[in-house]
Amino acid sequence: MRVLFAEKMPEQARARLASSGFEVRSEPALEGAALAELLRSWGPDVLVVRGKKVTKEHADATGRLSLVVRAGAGVNTIDVAACSARGIFVANCPGKNAVAVAELAFGLLLAIDRHIPENVADLRAGKWNKGLYSKARGLKGRTFGIIGMGEIGTAVAQRAAGFEMPVVAWSRSLTKERAAELGVERAASPDEVARKSDIVSVHVALTPETKGLVNQAVFAAMRPGAIFLNTSRAEVVDDAALLRAIEERGLKVGLDVYSGEPSGKDGPFDHPLARHPAVIGTHHIGASTDQAQEAVGDETCRIIERFRDHGEVPNCVNLLVRSAATHRITVRHLDRVGVLAAVLDLMREAEINVQEMENVIFPDGAAIARVQVSRSPDDALLRRLAALEHVLAVSVVSLSG
Repeated sequence: MRVLFAEKMPEQARARLASSGFEVRSEPALEGAALAELLRSWGPDVLVVRGKKVTKEHADATGRLSLVVRAGAGVNTIDVAACSARGIFVANCPGKNAVAVAELAFGLLLAIDRHIPENVADLRAGKWNKGLYSKARGLKGRTFGIIGMGEIGTAVAQRAAGFEMPVVAWSRSLTKERAAELGVERAASPDEVARKSDIVSVHVALTPETKGLVNQAVFAAMRPGAIFLNTSRAEVVDDAALLRAIEERGLKVGLDVYSGEPSGKDGPFDHPLARHPAVIGTHHIGASTDQAQEAVGDETCRIIERFRDHGEVPNCVNLLVRSAATHRITVRHLDRVGVLAAVLDLMREAEINVQEMENVIFPDGAAIARVQVSRSPDDALLRRLAALEHVLAVSVVSLSG
């Protein structure tokens, strides 16, 4: 099986896959049309990316590509619909960079509260200004608000507790029971988090539902002079509303992500938030620690190995949670060559589409096939199935209850 690393990955990941029999190629500089050409010419079974875009052109480039692994959490840079249309699995590595992102969020918070960048700049310029930089509020006892309580949000909440900061949090999936388990106050909305907090930190994945989630209403609910942090995705925040809130409400801001940021590792960049004096910024480095990259590399390898060895895709993001199947036909049969082929032939003749199927084998030569289908089979089809050679019994149940 061939694996193409289209991004720089830890050497241990390449070595692990190579040692277990994979043919591994690393081409971190390729993107766009050049990447599509290599997909066509080399024909990998698996493509591994981090922030690089995977488009319809890439999905259509070769019929051999079966799996795209995002070596990270968000899959917004991958055309998941195009992959699904070609029967290509898309998987990610959620939670493996949670600690790294949480650490950066607190780094930005401390930098804002203690004026660390300004301290450094003045010292390097030969200026001593202890009187100005001694004015910091401190973090203990201040309320930390979290929008999004997945792996990263949870890691942030754990660190806030270490700083003796009460936490108020919102997430679509956050239940009262889970909030109590984490020791956080559960808010009903992002607006409520903003209203109750001295610091608001965003940790949601970018989806159609979260795009622009942090908007004018959220910023209007924040306390004057509060701190706002975003280490998730730029598109979940309304840039114009944030700029207005900085000017009108005196917000202090820490950002690791920006709309329109370059896809490459370096180059020119200009953004009104990046150059604003009230903003402390970093270069989208939330997941960029050795620890995080090694963890992501290990998870990437696990996904690929599981796919090869068992045909399963851990963390797959593009399978239907529930298929269109309405009925399940159970065929008890002898484990003989051609039995399932005959069963499926009869279903094809009846124009019944198979949605899902499994076949389990018993130790002494019998088997059971469970076939989930798109509509109810009639009695005539059931009789024909039961009459097939080596078929022992046939039954059908409705999946609608």
